[in-house]
Amino acid sequence: MYGVVTRNADEVQWPEFDRGFYEVKDVTGRSADPIEDGVNMVSCFGDNAAADADPSLVPVDDMGRPATRDRSYFDWAYICPCREDYRDGLFEIIDDCVAANGDVRLDDVGFPRAEYCRCGVCEQRFEQSEFDDRFAWRASVITEFVEEAVDRIPGTVYMTLYPDPYPGHLYERAGLDLEALEEHVDEFVVPLYDMAYETTYWLETIARGFESALETPFNIELYAVNVDVDNLIHATEVAAAYGKDVFFGYEASNARATLRRMQAEGRDGVTHGDPGPES
Repeated sequence: MYGVVTRNADEVQWPEFDRGFYEVKDVTGRSADPIEDGVNMVSCFGDNAAADADPSLVPVDDMGRPATRDRSYFDWAYICPCREDYRDGLFEIIDDCVAANGDVRLDDVGFPRAEYCRCGVCEQRFEQSEFDDRFAWRASVITEFVEEAVDRIPGTVYMTLYPDPYPGHLYERAGLDLEALEEHVDEFVVPLYDMAYETTYWLETIARGFESALETPFNIELYAVNVDVDNLIHATEVAAAYGKDVFFGYEASNARATLRRMQAEGRDGVTHGDPGPES
């Protein structure tokens, strides 16, 4: 199956796509009303607008350096996963999504990097917790959040994973305990984005890594913006060999052209029986 990830509600209805993901809240903090005919998608702890409005919500490392988009390694600003008021706001958004469609995708779940967060709230929570190991405590924070979110979602729960399947990396980087999360998540989504897909050996390597790391089905999301159709077809074929489904991000027209070309080439290659000797 093939799907699209989009900010344009009408594109989820295009017949070439078996499934559509619609961004209700993205990393900029932009919000939109949930839709009924697509999987509504919520950026959880990536939120530029919330970080700009209240910088105290932003995670900091032990040097007090914030996880904001003006610093190295960060494409957007993060919000500390321990902030209860912000989490309550996320749950309200999820409730709104569920009212429109029972399936929900949780995006940008986790701490920003391994050295975060050392804010006052996190220091106090860790000190009062049952954990001696900070990584274990961080993982418990994220697993608890996902569990609470999933309790509100009656349909299929999708969750995005940072594309690093190397053992222990997601746990250390973001606080994602895959084994614990698999008890709550129905399908994972792994974005494997490239601007051109001129080579795909790395795509296969990462996909195989997730195949080994997960028991739960996972899907691969490809970047479709201004990518050559032939290259995107090749990337799709590789992704489809490992992922349950393949989704295309943020340019539905190019994704549609890719799928149409694949269907046409598939029809051209079909031979219907033996035509027999010429008369």
